[in-house]
Amino acid sequence: MNYAIREVTVPAAEAEKAGMKLIRLNIGDPNKWDFETPEYFKQTLREAVDQVDNGYGDSQGEFSLRDAIVKREYEKNGIAISTDDVYVTAGVSECINVMMGTFLEPGDEVLVPGPGYPSYMQYIHFYEGRTVPYRQIEEEDWKPDMDMIRKRITNRTKAMILINPNNPTGSVYDKKDIIEFGDIAAEYDIPLISDEIYDKIVFDGEFYSASRLKPDVPRIILNGFSKVNLMPGWRMGYCYFMDEKGLMDEIRTGMMKQFRARICPNVPCQAAAKASLQGPQDYIVEMNRKLKERADYSYKRLNEIPGISTRRAKGALYMFPKIDLTGTPWKTDKDFVVDLIREEGVVLVHGSGFCEEFGQDHFRSVLLAPIPTLEEAYDKIERFIKRHTQ
Repeated sequence: MNYAIREVTVPAAEAEKAGMKLIRLNIGDPNKWDFETPEYFKQTLREAVDQVDNGYGDSQGEFSLRDAIVKREYEKNGIAISTDDVYVTAGVSECINVMMGTFLEPGDEVLVPGPGYPSYMQYIHFYEGRTVPYRQIEEEDWKPDMDMIRKRITNRTKAMILINPNNPTGSVYDKKDIIEFGDIAAEYDIPLISDEIYDKIVFDGEFYSASRLKPDVPRIILNGFSKVNLMPGWRMGYCYFMDEKGLMDEIRTGMMKQFRARICPNVPCQAAAKASLQGPQDYIVEMNRKLKERADYSYKRLNEIPGISTRRAKGALYMFPKIDLTGTPWKTDKDFVVDLIREEGVVLVHGSGFCEEFGQDHFRSVLLAPIPTLEEAYDKIERFIKRHTQ
């Protein structure tokens, strides 16, 4: 399986080389737009390079950062974990890789959201596992189909993935749905992997962390510093285990072996990550204000374009509009996206790249660009569609 978010950069590079001006709405990188890493994060990193010995660090992550994560998770969610439960990674992507390499034998299955972040599918397939998507119901603001989750569990199911707030749909799951995820995990003794990297990027609704579920729910919570903390290029992430029954003791041992093999996370960047948890958080308020304004504009403007309809984004950085391909020259959503890049320079990601079963006839767009840029992009999309359907 290809990583669709980066896959579209190939036709984009060709279009740019041919002289096309691009509007890149394909990658969830706030720093490419008008979101800036807070100065005190950067200053801490500068100082850390001078103050640390720049040698190898702890394979599990520096104790001081793990301690700051423990305190931050208690502050956010009221949950008590220990530094022994926390593992620092090179972004959430490394954590996904290490987890899947530990969880899976060939033929094992993992329940994943459809549509969902493609890195999960990529690493599952890399380790010869099988992705089993569960539907998110578009007509109900992308609510997870809990009945389908139960029906798709088999004796080969090794884990369930939950992404909340969701990439690519921008949905924020209800507390009731999170609790039901936990009930299923506890009932079947299936670990719940909850990706919460957008937990503070919520501008409509209320976020409920899977860390707050009952103690008998076996789970791993994933989080990181790329999105909320505006340091995507620094590659800092973490996960922590909550496993009262000890169902994942072997998983923890296997993951730790891999963490030792990779030596350690970036030591100076860990100092900056720690500072980002302990310093002023007011920049997040402004970030959410801008994202809500852009999400509201996108919801209104995209729904005005013939052939396009979208649900309102409530969190994260994305929107996942549907496109009616009936009567158009495009056979697939990928055809639509590639032709749009070549003719108008607007770079989106085809929805089927997020799930072949439940992502087709959609595209993902980021909400990060200022409104004048979004307006230009949506005008180009409308012009493109009209040109090919009249």
